[in-house]
Amino acid sequence: MQNIDKYITLARSHGALNVTAVTPEDIVFDGRTILKCMFGCGDWGKGCTCPSRAGFLPLDEWEKLLKKYKTVLIIHANDKKTTQNASLAVENEAYLDGDALSFSMSDCALCVECAGSIGEPCRNVASARPAFHSVGIDVFKTVHKLGLPLKALRSKDEDQNWYAAVWLG
Repeated sequence: MQNIDKYITLARSHGALNVTAVTPEDIVFDGRTILKCMFGCGDWGKGCTCPSRAGFLPLDEWEKLLKKYKTVLIIHANDKKTTQNASLAVENEAYLDGDALSFSMSDCALCVECAGSIGEPCRNVASARPAFHSVGIDVFKTVHKLGLPLKALRSKDEDQNWYAAVWLG
């Protein structure tokens, strides 16, 4: 039913450096991630996909929902826009293949300036998605467990590692 190899190839065609298929059991959930959102992100209370927005599900609800999926594709690239484009392409293809509940997650990079930061509604509601950490996923532990690169940067000159996920099945 799932076309994992097809989706991996599709993500790579959109610039992904690594694409790894795992199960939800491989994802490390830890609600403390919300603390980094609350006390470290300049978009707290502003971003359209921010957990501070009205109607955002509680973290324990996210975990319950996400654990119902069968496969998770972890998509890695060196920039946020690439991971988002790749994950949205895979989500769309999986949907067209009959996986009506496929769901992409990536730190949103659709707009140069988030409409939420200027008090306006999201301009890309159909494509905007929350980031891993905003729903209680420890990205560092998850990707390290999978042998993928991620570290805190000491300098803006260092290569960044960005991650997205597509939840399938």
